Amino acid sequence: MACRRCGRPLDRPGDYCLSCDTENADAVVVEIGSTRGTLTMLFEDRVLGVTDITTTPESEPTLSTTQIRNYAGRIADEIRRKRPDAVYVTGELPVIQAMRSAIRYPVYRVPESEPVESVLDRRGEADLEVIETRPRDKIGGAHSTVIGGRDGMRAVETVAGHPNVKKVVPGPIDAGGSGSRTGMRAKVSRADANGNLRLVLRDGSSVQENRVVTTARDHETGERVREDLNEGLVEQELRSE
Repeated sequence: MACRRCGRPLDRPGDYCLSCDTENADAVVVEIGSTRGTLTMLFEDRVLGVTDITTTPESEPTLSTTQIRNYAGRIADEIRRKRPDAVYVTGELPVIQAMRSAIRYPVYRVPESEPVESVLDRRGEADLEVIETRPRDKIGGAHSTVIGGRDGMRAVETVAGHPNVKKVVPGPIDAGGSGSRTGMRAKVSRADANGNLRLVLRDGSSVQENRVVTTARDHETGERVREDLNEGLVEQELRSE
């Protein structure tokens, strides 16, 4: 493949051209399996090429942690070669979590079934605004207390860290719910007509609804953000049914 601007040959499909500072792939779709990761590079509505990264799973816990970190690191290295506007991902949650922490690009979850096609179907739509503010700086409002202690704050920061979340506003605490022995659990409720959401925290008999202001335009785009946020809570082992 050659650079779309200067024509210089690229080592791999979709690589950023360092000769003329040109982006050749504006999105990367990553399908992460236990032994193989498949990266599909896109530019506008075209598939530029595919790159596979393989790994050998380890059964011993310490070695498995290292293997997952190295696997995610190699996927992140390949993404950084492209400098895309966004990354779309599906597959193994531990690897996704490690990969997210290793790159600076917005990461969005997509369905496991036909992930490339689902991204291409959205290409004609305007991208949602990306908010670069630090998660803690997005949290504020009249109520400053978040239930669930450290886990509750981790859930709020997980949601606030999403690139399409503008602000998380903690709500009042209702202590009249039914008790639970499962510890602090969280979920994001369905989007309203404007694309905004509610992060519901449950800790024992206490319930707290936190308003989530997003950059979504309507219910449909808000639902996409909701799905991604709930996947993030799953990754953090905080998601409730």
